[in-house]
Amino acid sequence: MTDTQHVVPYWRLSRFYFFYYAVLGAVVPYWSLFLKEAGFSAQDIGWLTALMASTRIISPNIWGWVADRTQQRIKVIQVGAFLGFAFCLGLFVARDFFWMALVTLSFSFFWNAILAQFEVLTLEHLHDKRSTYSHVRLWGSIGFIATVMGLGLAFDAINVIHLPIFMVLFLALVWFSTLGVDERRFSHAHTEKRGLWNILKHPAVIAFFVVYFLLQIAHGPYYTFFSIYLENLEYSRTAIGQFWALGVVAEVGLLLCMHRVIGRFKLRHIMLFSLLMTTLRWLMIAFFADQWWILMLAQCLHAFSFGALHAAGIEVVQRLFSGGHEGQGQALYIAVGFGAGNAVGAGLSGYLWSSPGPSMTYAVAAGVSGVAMVIAFVWFRAESFR
Repeated sequence: MTDTQHVVPYWRLSRFYFFYYAVLGAVVPYWSLFLKEAGFSAQDIGWLTALMASTRIISPNIWGWVADRTQQRIKVIQVGAFLGFAFCLGLFVARDFFWMALVTLSFSFFWNAILAQFEVLTLEHLHDKRSTYSHVRLWGSIGFIATVMGLGLAFDAINVIHLPIFMVLFLALVWFSTLGVDERRFSHAHTEKRGLWNILKHPAVIAFFVVYFLLQIAHGPYYTFFSIYLENLEYSRTAIGQFWALGVVAEVGLLLCMHRVIGRFKLRHIMLFSLLMTTLRWLMIAFFADQWWILMLAQCLHAFSFGALHAAGIEVVQRLFSGGHEGQGQALYIAVGFGAGNAVGAGLSGYLWSSPGPSMTYAVAAGVSGVAMVIAFVWFRAESFR
C-alpha cells in the first residue's frame, strides 16, 4: 500500500488513548485519596506519587531506544502494556509502604514506557495529516472525563480503597487496545540525518526541555493533592470528580480546534500565552479555591496548561527530532517533563503541603510556571521550531 492509499486507523488509535487516559482518570484524582484512606501520611503520598512519576524518566528512554533500533514499535508497546497490567495486580497483595513503593515502581515502569512510543506510531499513521493529531488525542480526554466522573459518583457510594480494581481493569483494556494496531513506517532516506547529540545541544532544544520540566514541577501540587485540597474545603467526591472533569472538558474543546490554532499562530506564541494562563490558574487555585465559580474558571484554564502546551510540545518534538530520532525525542519529552518534572513537583509538594500549607504550595507553583514563561520568552524563537 502506498502512502497515498494509507487509511488512518482513527478508531483503533483513538481507543488506545481513551483507555490509557482512563487509567489516568482513575489515578490522578483518586490515587492520593486512596493512599490517604490506606493510612499514609502527606510525605508518604508525595513520595509514592513521585515514584510513579520518576519511572517516566528512565523507561520511555529505554523503550524509545529499543523501538528506534528494532523498528518494532507496536511490539514494544504491547509488551509494556501487558506488563503494566500484570504488575499492577500486586496492589492486592499488601499495603505497607515498601511493598506499595515496589509495586508502584514496577507497574508504572512499563505503563509509562508506552505512551511516547504510541505518540510516534500515531504520528506515523497520520503522516501528512499530523495537524489532526488533536482529533485522535481528544479521545484520551474523553476517557479521562468518563472515568473521573464515574468514579467520583462511585466513591461517594463505596470506599475509595477499592481504586486498584478499576486501575487493573483499565490497564487490561489498554493492553487489549494495542492488539489491533499495525506498525507504520516511513523511510527517512531523503531526510538529513543528524546525530542525537547535535540536536540536544541546540539552545532552543535545551530551553524547550527546561520549560517543560518547570511546567510539570508546577503541576505537582495539582496532580498530587488537588483532590485532598478540595476535600479539605468540604467539596464532595462527586463535586471533586466534576471539577477534574471540567478541566478536561475545556481541554477537549481546545483540542477540537487545535489543528486550526497551530496552523494560524506561531508555536512560540501558543506556548507563551498558555504559560501565562497556567500561572494565572495556580494563583486562582491558591487563593480562591473556596469560591466555586472561580475554581470553575481556573479549571477551564486546563485547556491551556495541559491541552495547548501538550499539543504544541508534541509538534515541536516531531519537528526538532525528525529524521529517525522521533522515538527518542518523544521519550525525552515524556521523561524530562512528565517524568522528572512530575517527580520533583510531587516530592516538593509533599514537603510544602503541611508547612507553609496548601495555598502557598500553589503560589510556589505559580512562581515556577512564571519562571518557565520568562525562559520561553527569552529563548524560544519562531525559527527554532520550523
